[in-house]
Amino acid sequence: MQTCLPRQKRSGKKDGKGKLKIIPLGGLEQIGMNITAFEYDDSIIIVDCGLAFPGDDMLGIDLVIPDVTYLKQNIDKVKGFVITHGHEDHIGALPYILQQINVPVYGTKLTVAS
Repeated sequence: MQTCLPRQKRSGKKDGKGKLKIIPLGGLEQIGMNITAFEYDDSIIIVDCGLAFPGDDMLGIDLVIPDVTYLKQNIDKVKGFVITHGHEDHIGALPYILQQINVPVYGTKLTVAS
């Protein structure tokens, strides 16, 4: 006969009652520059890292990349990038941002081969 006992909390583990912060760093109300940070307790995962193309009023600008100041300020929490697909508005800023935030990049074989 088996006895079922309630699970004990493992030492050092969270109770699962933290708050998830969804932080859009670009891509809202515009086409391009898609990047969103998901922060939970002491971890940040970033989904996509896109660029936007300049508007007609942005003379001399070649590319528009997202402001990642928040990520640089919290670099110890950043675990990596998850890339959903290979369009410029989802991966285009990655080479520039990885120079500032050197963390792993995750995606499917097709996506990371773009």
